[in-house]
Amino acid sequence: MTGSEAPPSFRLAYVPGVTPDKWVRIWNERLPDVPLALTQVPAAGAAEVLLGGDADAGLVRLPVDRTALSAIPLYTETTVALVPKDHLVTAADEVTVGDLADEIVLHPLDDVLDWEPLPGRPAIERPATTADAVELVAAGIGVLLVPLSLARLHHRKDLTYRTVTDAPESSVALSWPEDAHTDRVEDFIGIVRGRTVNSTRGRQPEPARSKAGKQTAGKQTAGKKTAGKQSGGARRGTGGSNRGASGGKGRSGGRGGKPRRH
Repeated sequence: MTGSEAPPSFRLAYVPGVTPDKWVRIWNERLPDVPLALTQVPAAGAAEVLLGGDADAGLVRLPVDRTALSAIPLYTETTVALVPKDHLVTAADEVTVGDLADEIVLHPLDDVLDWEPLPGRPAIERPATTADAVELVAAGIGVLLVPLSLARLHHRKDLTYRTVTDAPESSVALSWPEDAHTDRVEDFIGIVRGRTVNSTRGRQPEPARSKAGKQTAGKQTAGKKTAGKQSGGARRGTGGSNRGASGGKGRSGGRGGKPRRH
């Protein structure tokens, strides 16, 4: 590599709520010469980023278009109801969708949960983003149902959350373009799946070979073949000298061929 060439890199996109820190740390330990560039993208725009070639892989929310993207599910998140700290919902450790029937449930345009139908009472207008919906919850206008990671991402001292036991859940996956399964993608797959550095399932780097090294290896191989021929000749020669010492071919061969009795 010349001084003007940039080192190879791996571009990883991730959606809000996903924390890739642990995997990035392992990547930097294993592949210190390959920079990992992180880019946060909206959940709804992750597929476009991957298919447009702006990232090599992404930590996205399912579902994805499996005709164009490959995906490895990583984990599924609990859904929670985000409410003010003095809300009646906080009287219980867990709630159900039915417990929210009389509540205004905010449904932001970037909602990542697949509702059918949406629980509770609808708001007059849908907030543009989850962050906008959080502001409305803080103002006492309604409650918001989101994956746990998003509730933590938008943490406020005046808000809390409770698990909703029967709500849809959101799954996170590692995804990449179907036709772009590169060695770097395979390296990251190994990391998220917990493979060790020496795992036989992971991609192993090939040792560098010089021209001189190939020539040396060829000589060693030729040497082994020569040694094999010499060894075979010695064995044939030994058999010949035994026959000569016995004084008779048939008698010596017959005795030598009989199995020994125990």
